[in-house]
Amino acid sequence: MLAVADGNGSYGSSPRMTNNINFNKNTDSSVSISKMDLIIPFSPEVPCDNNGQRMWWAFLASSMVTFFGGLFIILLWRTLKYLWTVCCHCNIKNKEAQKVNNHMNSQADGPTKNQNDKEEAPVSEVGWMTSVKDWAGVMISAQTLTGRVLVVLVFALSIGALGIYFIDSSDPIESCPNFYKDFTLQIDMAFNVFFLLYFGLRFIAANDKLWFWLEVNSVVDFFTVPPVFVSVYLNRSWLGLRFLRALRLIQFSEILQFLNILKTSNSIKLVNLCSIFISTWLTAAGFIHLVENSGDPWENFQNSQQLSYWECVYLLMVTMSTVGYGDVYARTTLGRLFMVFFILGGLAMFASYVPEIIELIGNRKKYGGSYSAVNGRKHIVVCGHITLESVSNFLKDFLHKDRDDVNVEIVFLHNISPNLELEALFKRHFTQVEFYQGSVLNPHDLARVKIESADACLILANKYCADPDAEDASNIMRVISIKNYHPKIRIITQMLQYHNKAHLLNIPSWNWKEGDDAICLAELKAGFIAQSCLAQGLSTMLANLFSMRSYIKIEEDTWQKYYLEGVANEMYTEYLSSAFVGLSFPTVCELCYVKLKLLLIAIEYKSEQRESRSRKRILINPGNHVKMQEGTLGFFIASDAKEVKRAFFYCKACHDDITDPKRIKKCGCKRMTYSKMSVYKRMKLACCFDCGRSEHDCSCMSGSVHSNMDSLQRAFPLSSVSVHDCSTSLRAFEEEHPSTLSPKKKQRNGGMRNSPNCSPKMMRHDPLLIPGNEQIENMDASVKRYDSTGMFHWCPSKDIEKAILTRSEASMTVLSGHVVVCIFGDVTSALVGLRNLVMPLRASNFHYHELKPIVFVGSLDYLRREWETLHNFPKVSILPGTPLSRADLRAVNINLCDMCVILSANQNNIDDASLQDKECILATLNIKSMQFDDSIGVLQANSQGFTPPGMDRSSPDNSPVHGLVRQASITTGSNIPIITELAKPGKLLPLVSFSQEKNSGNNIQMITELVNDSNVQFLDQDDDDDPDTELYLTQPFACGTAFAISVLDSLMSATYFNDNILTLIRTLVTGGATPELEGLLAEENALRGGYSTPQTLANRDRCRVAQLALYDGPFADLGDGGCYGDLFCKALKTYNMLCFGIYRLRDAHLSTPGQCTKRYVITNPPYEFELVPTDLIFCLMQFDHNAGQSRVSLSHSSHSSHSSSKKCSSVHSIPATNRQNRSSKAREARDKQKKEMVYR
Repeated sequence: MLAVADGNGSYGSSPRMTNNINFNKNTDSSVSISKMDLIIPFSPEVPCDNNGQRMWWAFLASSMVTFFGGLFIILLWRTLKYLWTVCCHCNIKNKEAQKVNNHMNSQADGPTKNQNDKEEAPVSEVGWMTSVKDWAGVMISAQTLTGRVLVVLVFALSIGALGIYFIDSSDPIESCPNFYKDFTLQIDMAFNVFFLLYFGLRFIAANDKLWFWLEVNSVVDFFTVPPVFVSVYLNRSWLGLRFLRALRLIQFSEILQFLNILKTSNSIKLVNLCSIFISTWLTAAGFIHLVENSGDPWENFQNSQQLSYWECVYLLMVTMSTVGYGDVYARTTLGRLFMVFFILGGLAMFASYVPEIIELIGNRKKYGGSYSAVNGRKHIVVCGHITLESVSNFLKDFLHKDRDDVNVEIVFLHNISPNLELEALFKRHFTQVEFYQGSVLNPHDLARVKIESADACLILANKYCADPDAEDASNIMRVISIKNYHPKIRIITQMLQYHNKAHLLNIPSWNWKEGDDAICLAELKAGFIAQSCLAQGLSTMLANLFSMRSYIKIEEDTWQKYYLEGVANEMYTEYLSSAFVGLSFPTVCELCYVKLKLLLIAIEYKSEQRESRSRKRILINPGNHVKMQEGTLGFFIASDAKEVKRAFFYCKACHDDITDPKRIKKCGCKRMTYSKMSVYKRMKLACCFDCGRSEHDCSCMSGSVHSNMDSLQRAFPLSSVSVHDCSTSLRAFEEEHPSTLSPKKKQRNGGMRNSPNCSPKMMRHDPLLIPGNEQIENMDASVKRYDSTGMFHWCPSKDIEKAILTRSEASMTVLSGHVVVCIFGDVTSALVGLRNLVMPLRASNFHYHELKPIVFVGSLDYLRREWETLHNFPKVSILPGTPLSRADLRAVNINLCDMCVILSANQNNIDDASLQDKECILATLNIKSMQFDDSIGVLQANSQGFTPPGMDRSSPDNSPVHGLVRQASITTGSNIPIITELAKPGKLLPLVSFSQEKNSGNNIQMITELVNDSNVQFLDQDDDDDPDTELYLTQPFACGTAFAISVLDSLMSATYFNDNILTLIRTLVTGGATPELEGLLAEENALRGGYSTPQTLANRDRCRVAQLALYDGPFADLGDGGCYGDLFCKALKTYNMLCFGIYRLRDAHLSTPGQCTKRYVITNPPYEFELVPTDLIFCLMQFDHNAGQSRVSLSHSSHSSHSSSKKCSSVHSIPATNRQNRSSKAREARDKQKKEMVYR
């Protein structure tokens, strides 16, 4: 290889070598070689010198003289300063001793003055030097804007000078350009003048001049600045050591830090490594380029080779990487000597720097960018617990097709990079989803996701964490960080524990009025379960309503077909058309259901009264007294958001004769707004809506009314006048002015519910203000029956020892119609918040005698910790024990309970998810396997409903509970107006037999809480659910016997799209919890008792959910093959009850005598849906003020309630004609069923 190299070398330099040899061998030539030529080599190839004289030594000498001369001066100055200090050291000591003696022997004033005079000169001299030094330091540092600009400018000019070097490297090493004509030389001269000035500033600011002189940047200036001035003087240019400007690249990371571009340690380290590697590479390539193109001096530069700068760069790279192709190599001795040392350092640098650079680039955050907002498109930020399960559930509900077009981009922010599955999920939704790695606790990361322009920030919680309080604390810190960065951002966060919601109120910028919401999973979970105690299956229905589910069509006539048709319904909000203004709520509700195929269940109501004009409340089925206002917001149950638009587009003039609701769209007519219409016109149009006739045929309006319209308009606004029955209302106006109509007179006019000859349609006061006088007359100012808000029943706090029952005491009490709560927990378990379970069962819209006794069965140590929040609720007892003990369960008469709730407070950190619910599953199976003898109790616990006031005509005392009370041997602590499918003794029950199988625990109504959704397969042994089936498709969930907290995930997206949905859900399930109540609980952590006032008693007037049985009562004729729509209209018109679903036997569609007693939920059936006698109807029941006037307050151990219930006759009866319309077909069907029944 060496031979080849030498051969190539000889070929490459043959002309130059030949000329040199010939020149030396020509002894006869007249030109002789002088001694100067031997010292300073020359070459005939230098174009600007006829003699070929090279002047490289002059350029190099200027740099060397500058460097070593300055170094010599600095060393000389420091030596002289040292000698001066040593010589003067003795004199200083003598002066100090003399000063001490003078101070002791003379007065204080004189020496002090002399000392000050002597010190004035050096102080002033040091101050001047310091000020100049400080000024220079400020100029070259990045502490000020001027300094930063200067530093960046020097770096930029250095890179510019390096670029000029790259351009000049294509020319010969030494040339003779004309300064006045060479543009690059002029620019390079200007750059170096600036570098010289900057060098002076650096020298002045340097503390240690010697170390400054030896710095890399100083050395670069020594070997690049002086040669430029020499080149101007000699009119000759030498490429020389100008490549040293590449060493300035080492400062690249500092420059980027000055500009706030680099902020993280990894990025700074990466730029440092790259800049050092590149600067070393380019500098070494410049040296090889110089020596190879110049040659060795001792060889008279005859061994040079022509290499471009970029060929040298290539040579250095293949040398560093130990590849060495051999196509380019060093020929000069200097070049080869340099390569020997460079291989040692370059190989070490390549082996260490390159892997580290690759590692830093590989470990760089893949999702570390910044979000770029799109004009016209909102975005939300989702953070917290980001996993595949939580994200998939969120996206499935948020991006559901039933929400119409969701023009919102979702930005996920999490400090852990997603795994492959989660990354694949993001890629599937890449058009609407972006992920960024970071933390909301870091303001920089919040700026990256543009939190200040986000529409909302959603915080997900880990529902399965071992420490719920720690998880809530983490989410609260996230809220604090986000609110601290941008106080106006709307935040929706999940909270696990109810008592932690109080901490959010401590955040100054937290404002629920501006859309901030905390979805407390424990509160809602307990509320859903509590509502199931009042109407089994309601938890499933409500969970399906605010979850987005696609319609799954099933052709077979199975229970899944009807269940899935109801699952496709969701809850939406829409503003009502102005065509509804002035109509009562039941009228609008009926019109929406019959004509628009929409179920209106609630409205957002703003009072017309001056005292509460600014208050808005969500009223659920408010009744006749509330009239629709302009811009009223309605809450609908429908299967699609597009369907709900019908309520907004509806026009009486355009859509009155349309039978297909799909044709109801935005019309082009110019409808006259109700605000511009006369009161007479508005009243007349409202009447036409009620009577269904045209404007000309309507007979609701009497002639005398028209003459009184002016006084009516002045005296009474339309929204406060009942127009449900136009003729009744207007005749009442003629007889007596409404402003003087007292509640007692209203009773005489047939407006109250207890009027025996009139329907409960009545004129009532504003629900936000004062109730009727029948409550005021019964108020007892000395007794506190309710809490301070009037929303819940209250009693003075009692010690837990008074609430504890032993097994014998519980057996002697003979509990019945109660709620058994089986709770697993110990001293170390996290609190589940049993108060949230008890509060809905103690809502004030129940009368005291209607309250179901609650018995807790569980560890006393755990219940002691919960008792602080339970001691103010009446009818609450504790049986210490375990839910797995059958003796404890029999002691509380679990077979006679209305509902058994199974909860677990144990947070099991078990790898196997199936074992997380082992306690609840074992307790459920234990109860189902128990056997009992009380068939009546089992039947009543199995399928119950209630008869609304006045429906049970069979009682001679017109009492709703007469004839329905259990036998005297079964004492009930609360005679609830409930009918079961055993209507009265001797009454036969259709489709239900009294076989011995009814005495098993399978017929006990229960609801089990699950942590893991897949464990639902273990609750029912007779179902055929696949383990991979979604929870909402399983039989236990459809029947309302299982509830998992995962169904509450949908509330996050539902709340974002409409915050009123969360308020409606909380109003339904919590029994009336309000932000004011949360504030009180945050202060005292307990309910405070309050005296009954008209304002607090008015809060009792609110709807509650109940179940209506169809076997007996005025709806029995509809139960035999009637239409659900007829039932809906009849219940709404007659009793102001709003029906919204059916709880049907699973095998009701089968004609077999022995049917399963399990029921499933059907949400919002269509109008023509056929009913069966065993159906239980979910309905919203109005509060009856008079139902509890004659009741005697009872405790759960009272034995006198049976007789007291017979004395009550506060509800009116139904005329006999209401029950004489049954068809002969219905009678024959029941007679046939009686013959098939088996009695034992």
